[in-house]
Amino acid sequence: MSVVTVVYALLFYLATAVLVAGLAYRVQRYARTPQPLKIPTTPAPTTRTGVVLRMSREVVFFESLFKGNKWTWLFGWIFHFALLLVLLRHLRYFTEPIWDWVTLLQPWGIYAAYAMLVGLVGLWARRFLVDRVRYISAPSDHLMLLLLIAIAGSGLLMKYVWHTDIIALKAFFLGLMYFDWRPLSPDPLLLIHLTLVVVLMIVFPFSKLLHAPGLFFSPTRYQVDNPRERRHVAPWAEKFGRTASSNLSE
Repeated sequence: MSVVTVVYALLFYLATAVLVAGLAYRVQRYARTPQPLKIPTTPAPTTRTGVVLRMSREVVFFESLFKGNKWTWLFGWIFHFALLLVLLRHLRYFTEPIWDWVTLLQPWGIYAAYAMLVGLVGLWARRFLVDRVRYISAPSDHLMLLLLIAIAGSGLLMKYVWHTDIIALKAFFLGLMYFDWRPLSPDPLLLIHLTLVVVLMIVFPFSKLLHAPGLFFSPTRYQVDNPRERRHVAPWAEKFGRTASSNLSE
């Protein structure tokens, strides 16, 4: 077993553990954060069914972003939809036999990689060309976009310029899944691509990229607009109120 294989196998185990544990921790924190006020962004749905429909439009179509800025919405939607197709295309490295629908997605995944780059470049250009966005952009914002661009670019280079042994690559990842390690090709571009992916997996739970699960815990989106019909009392406030009433009665 080569040193490269051992190092990258351990790196992917570490990155997966950090990603899963980090996501679980952040989601748990989101869920435990008090929501003392009824603050849905109006016009807001007045029923739970309406909230589900609203969240579905946010997740699939980025509705509020579309209303806010059409250019940001365009590049953001292109990037996210293309990223989804690219991730689904990469399922071929983790399944044996390859699922039929994953096979059908393979050519579309190539086009999606180009679309992903277009979306990322557009989002990055926005941070330089729009004054108010440039003012609030931190170095980490630029680094995250550069990391994603580097991942997409190195992947396309492996597809069209510097080919790698994808059969051996698939065997490596299947071996990781079943704890039966297989040799990893030492191709420099492949190792660069995998290193960038590992870095993304590790930083994802602690970066602004974690807005995906955070959307489902945003009170401006998931709350029902019914303050007149039903009083909104946070659980911790309700518990405090019962304790205070008990103390007064004594």
